[in-house]
Amino acid sequence: MEPSTGAAFMITLQIEHQVRDFAMWRKAFDSDPLDRLASGVRSYRISRPLDQEDYVMLELDFDTQEAAVDFLARLQTDTWKTGVTAPVLVGEPSTRIIETVEVQAVQ
Repeated sequence: MEPSTGAAFMITLQIEHQVRDFAMWRKAFDSDPLDRLASGVRSYRISRPLDQEDYVMLELDFDTQEAAVDFLARLQTDTWKTGVTAPVLVGEPSTRIIETVEVQAVQ
């Protein structure tokens, strides 16, 4: 389904999780252990609740659902369990893959 504004179709992998230390998590994220560009990530957004510095919300955009599913599988097996981010995560990350249905500027 194409977004109604003519914007490019986009699949987004949403990830939320508690971290032990945001600066430590950010260093692990910035090391890019799965090579985001080569894995099909087109852009990403990192967010945190204003009142919770130890919680991260991440959105990674892909052109295809397959690329998002593959990337998530690699995160789960190669990064979250034994990789650079494993020591900084608290519990199991919450994930979902969504599609952009509409993008509309409000004026």
